[in-house]
Amino acid sequence: MKKIANKITPFQRIILGFLGVIIVGSLLLMLPFSTANGKGASFFDALFTSTSAACVTGLIVHDTATYWSIFGQIIILILIQIGGLGVITIAAAVTMISRRKIGLMQRSAMQEAIAAPQVGGIVKLTSFSIKSTLIAEGVGAVLMSPVFCSRFGLAKGLWYSIFHSTTAFCNAGFDLMGIESKYSSLTGFAGDWLINIVVCMLIVFGGLGFLTWDDIVTHRFKLKKYRMQSKVILTTSFWLNLVPAVYFYFFEFSNKKWGMNGSERLLASVFQAISPRTAGFNTVDLSQLSGGGLVMDIFLMLVGGSPGSTAGGMKTTTIAILFAATISVYTRKKHTNFYRRSISESAITTASAILMAYTTLFVTSGVIISKCNNIPILSALFETASAIGTVGLTLGVTPHLVGVSRAIIILLMFLGRVGSLTFIFAAISLPNANVSKLPQEKIAVG
Repeated sequence: MKKIANKITPFQRIILGFLGVIIVGSLLLMLPFSTANGKGASFFDALFTSTSAACVTGLIVHDTATYWSIFGQIIILILIQIGGLGVITIAAAVTMISRRKIGLMQRSAMQEAIAAPQVGGIVKLTSFSIKSTLIAEGVGAVLMSPVFCSRFGLAKGLWYSIFHSTTAFCNAGFDLMGIESKYSSLTGFAGDWLINIVVCMLIVFGGLGFLTWDDIVTHRFKLKKYRMQSKVILTTSFWLNLVPAVYFYFFEFSNKKWGMNGSERLLASVFQAISPRTAGFNTVDLSQLSGGGLVMDIFLMLVGGSPGSTAGGMKTTTIAILFAATISVYTRKKHTNFYRRSISESAITTASAILMAYTTLFVTSGVIISKCNNIPILSALFETASAIGTVGLTLGVTPHLVGVSRAIIILLMFLGRVGSLTFIFAAISLPNANVSKLPQEKIAVG
């Protein structure tokens, strides 16, 4: 048994870990006392919900607040926390608490799980990730508690504060606002500055990645000492938040049909720019967005968060590398550079492979779902982008999907969280890669 365990690669450990958590979560959600009606969920409903929670997506087939009991909601929140931090990180935390030695294989898996550049210092970084997560979620819950407690009472208000703080930091998108209106998300708080700001901050903090936060905490305002990756993440995240916010403010929510005043328009624009990057909350009716607004959301959902974060998607670094490589081609530069550092060809190749994988999966799945359910292609693509980006935003399509279409969404959520390349590397192990080089020949491009 030990020999078999030693042959399992870090990629396979990540895949198997998530599968195990999803299966256990599904079985627990099938229990009679997991649902409000006391009958328990069907296997496929439980599987969908467990996958969505463990993969921090937020897509649902039943309203979280009204369908699931408190026990069921707690199971969902635990799955979200495990999915946000990562199965390997949680396992490492248990090992550290029990004071057992963490072997090289475990350290290697931890490195892959949080996208660390090296194995050295991985235990310390993992500990930092767990502590910073608990602190951020705790602070978020405290800040939101006055609003929720005044609205729902002390006990329920505290539970709502903890639940939404955790789901926001983990970029999960699950909410309990269905008690007011099913599938309403945070539309009832569209004009609430406190809830909007706290949720947005938690989403951004969770999506930056723990390596970036390690740089921020360690070096503070000494930006020159930051890792190059952290600089790229911060710069890319800034523009990915700013440009869509400007678009939504001037070209989407300026329309009189929204009936917004100045502050509501500003809040909605900022929230709608930040949330699609894998968070899944919404403060406006998404079905009212224009075609341009939906396309903008689809792009943001596919990009996602940053490496080693609680978020999914292709990642900000992937887009940044591809953008920089494109600029290098246009300007006829031999190398792709970031902050006076060159990017390796392997990183550019990997980024291209990730873009190809995500685009192929999201488009192909969207076409299949559109044809099988006779829905507009843009609506189908919105759902598949939300699934593979582990976002959770929906135009109301997902709750009505059945059979093959629902299975596709489940698979996309899983691939979006573990990463398409992680899945491929886990399935195809090539320890002795062929290093020989075949004769080179030119091929015309463009």
